[in-house]
Amino acid sequence: MPSSESTPLQSVDEADLRARLTPEQYRVAREGGTERAFTGAYWNNKATGMYHCVCCGSELFSSATKFDSGTGWPSFWQGVSDGAITTHSDRTHGMERTEIRCASCDAHLGHVFNDGPAPSGQRYCVNSASLRFSEG
Repeated sequence: MPSSESTPLQSVDEADLRARLTPEQYRVAREGGTERAFTGAYWNNKATGMYHCVCCGSELFSSATKFDSGTGWPSFWQGVSDGAITTHSDRTHGMERTEIRCASCDAHLGHVFNDGPAPSGQRYCVNSASLRFSEG
């Protein structure tokens, strides 16, 4: 699982993000929201390519690690690199979960669970609103 250690964050201009992101993207990525299951652009995407942070453009997940978890959110068994994603304790909504964020700009991505497939056993459950996909 990625480290929760601090890495240098890219400077984020919140006014610029508000101007170029949709209200839903901003709510999810910058305010820690969650989109409804089976509504995001990428939950059922089967194209080959790379998933990037919607805020800063950093590479986060490869389609090679995407799988159908049946949850209605894009799910991956691994990030694109060890340093791409940070983890943080999330005790909101009366639960204890592990939140995942973009290591470059601290955008909220979703959560990671220990019920994914081999080889990692991890399920990175990600909001489509936090991602931008590029085919290729």
